Amino acid sequence: MASAAEQLAANLNFGAFAKATELKKRIWFTLGALIVYRLGTYIPLPGIDPIVLKDIFSRQAGGLLGMMDMFAGGALGRMTIFALNIMPYISASIIMQLMTAVSPQLEALKKEGESGRKKINQYTRYGTVVITALQAYGIAVGLEGMRSSVGTAVIDPGLFFRFTTVVTLIGGTMFLVWLGEQITARGVGNGISLIIFAGIVANLPGALVGTMELGRTGALSTFFIIFLLFMSVGVIFFIIFVERAQRRIIVQYPKRQQGNKMTGGESSHLPLKLNTAGVIPPIFASSILLLPITMIGFSAGQGPEWLTTVTAYLGRGQPLYLTIYISLIVFFAFFYTAVVFNPTETADNLKKYGGFVPGIRPGANTAAYLDKTLTRLTVIGAAYLAVVCLIPEILISRFSVPFYFGGTSLLIVVTVTLDTVAQIQSHLLAHQYEGLIKKSKLRGRR
Repeated sequence: MASAAEQLAANLNFGAFAKATELKKRIWFTLGALIVYRLGTYIPLPGIDPIVLKDIFSRQAGGLLGMMDMFAGGALGRMTIFALNIMPYISASIIMQLMTAVSPQLEALKKEGESGRKKINQYTRYGTVVITALQAYGIAVGLEGMRSSVGTAVIDPGLFFRFTTVVTLIGGTMFLVWLGEQITARGVGNGISLIIFAGIVANLPGALVGTMELGRTGALSTFFIIFLLFMSVGVIFFIIFVERAQRRIIVQYPKRQQGNKMTGGESSHLPLKLNTAGVIPPIFASSILLLPITMIGFSAGQGPEWLTTVTAYLGRGQPLYLTIYISLIVFFAFFYTAVVFNPTETADNLKKYGGFVPGIRPGANTAAYLDKTLTRLTVIGAAYLAVVCLIPEILISRFSVPFYFGGTSLLIVVTVTLDTVAQIQSHLLAHQYEGLIKKSKLRGRR
């Protein structure tokens, strides 16, 4: 079966794609949904002065706002209806995963199957509304306090402006949640990931133009720009290699006699990814570390003295910043891996269905073996995340390279691309199987 699947996958071509009508509909739907998303990133919030806002964001480009604007595809910098993007939903999803790990009620709900999953998704949406409302109100208050040399960011501050901002941003975020779910159900790939992916990719041409402009003005040498491009390609290949790497643990199932026939006895494998945590650790680490820089920027240097001191030590590229950044990435890599993979639960499921790892006793011994193996893999995965994120971080701080050449953005772009291509291949493979089944039925009738 495996060799046949590999043979079919090797024979996938544009001819097969042309015949896959259902797949073409899914791709067109995905592209249309992403176009709608990009159009929404240019619809501004009411009551904002765009000139003042552009001036303010140009001074905040190196902080948390710059990173969040990268994820939002420029919508935050333009302060549009999609300014918060899909990030509140991701935060709510992470909180629900953490709650599921510590709450017996939610854990039992998770085990109920499809009905439990729908309830958890509904709770996640409620959490998204609450998080979005809090962040939107904070943005409204922050905008009212923003000033530049040309005036204030808000034309008419007050309760009405705050109310309209909160309602508009909640509506924009929940629309993106719905749009992402539609892409997942009726399109190709994970809708939430594709929305973030589209935001990053849409601003890549501008980042390339900005980098070339730095070279033209002499801020960056031609040699360094060429090195940067080759380094980005090398990092992409490295990410692809590691993201596809996995440790396959052999699982054996015993033979069983049913009547006069012997069934079972086949072997399978349990895949453990080298990087189970994905892009969550770099995102969390960057958000925590860039928060002081953003706060001092909002206060325009009028904050408490201790905040100014902390910001100086945590400046981008500083030794303390890089040390804490790596430490946070490693911590969140282990923490999130522990949340998404439960060795004890996996061992119990294997035991329940009669599966066992050769040479390991079922139950507690299997759980300990899986935990030990996963810990070793996470050590390598955390080191990989640290290296991928550290090198571009140094380039960003030392040479003012745009965020889009950073490790986090490249991780998101590459992983989402791999996932989408894998889904397209699975659709093509299913179409190939359907064609083979139809041909065999026709031959059987003859």
